Amino acid sequence: MTGLSVRLATDADRAVVERLWLLFRHDLSEFTGALPNPDGTYRGERLAAAFDDVDRVPYLLISGDHPVGIAVVRGLSGNVRVLNAFFVVRAARRSGIGLQAVREVVAQHPGPWEIAFQDANVGAVHFWRRVAAEIAGDAWTEEHRPVPGRPDLPPDAWISFETHP
Repeated sequence: MTGLSVRLATDADRAVVERLWLLFRHDLSEFTGALPNPDGTYRGERLAAAFDDVDRVPYLLISGDHPVGIAVVRGLSGNVRVLNAFFVVRAARRSGIGLQAVREVVAQHPGPWEIAFQDANVGAVHFWRRVAAEIAGDAWTEEHRPVPGRPDLPPDAWISFETHP
């Protein structure tokens, strides 16, 4: 796999990001039980907000000429940034691209960070704990919080850490 480029997604990238979003939501459906809409898509309000809300920003991850993932950050104007969505296509996983992408995204927005994931997603558990340790050493925490509006789901795990410019 060739080098990784992490850049802000523009309106010109919107269609590519939307397709990657569908793959991301499909992956998460294993843990959330979310089924596609009648038209075969998944809910996309959070992605639309990433392009339209000044408090959020979408990133596109590219390896060579290939889009390999997305990241969405929210909380830009608040005290804590949240990695609201993060996805790497399966063919690029376990190559170091995910860790590199998170490092680059987080470096763009120094300060306190939070990242949520599901305990049932074993790969995500290992990945996000490794990310926290790589970025923050021992200075990170993990706690469980209920999923808003979804009492049927187990609580999400939340990792918190802080970065500095």
